[in-house]
Amino acid sequence: MAESKIRVLVAKPGLDGHDRGAKVICRALRDAGFEVIYTGLRRTPEEIVSSAIQEDVDVIGLSILSGAHNVLFPKIMDLLKDQGGSEIKVIAGGIIPENDISDLKKMGIAEVFLPGASTQKIVEWINKNIK
Repeated sequence: MAESKIRVLVAKPGLDGHDRGAKVICRALRDAGFEVIYTGLRRTPEEIVSSAIQEDVDVIGLSILSGAHNVLFPKIMDLLKDQGGSEIKVIAGGIIPENDISDLKKMGIAEVFLPGASTQKIVEWINKNIK
């Protein structure tokens, strides 16, 4: 029986209108052998969680540049818990102040990748921490 691929949903929550970085990550994850679902721009926490559960993903990758991570990420984590998706690992990347990282991890964000993190580092983290 063929081993199932790790499924990753990449999402751009909130009003952030820039997705070049998210698309680069999607391509790198796909090239690494993951199954990647990209939600597109300006998704609500409800849309992200609904898509993740419907697609039965292993990981949600949140890409944010708008500075709204302290508002949007807790909502996403609460919705995952409420809708039975608490086993889905959530990682984040983008413009996130280092001072916010410990609070994000306390709320359940498994890892935060800051600007300059290599795509290889993200791939390695997923391979090490999923399944």
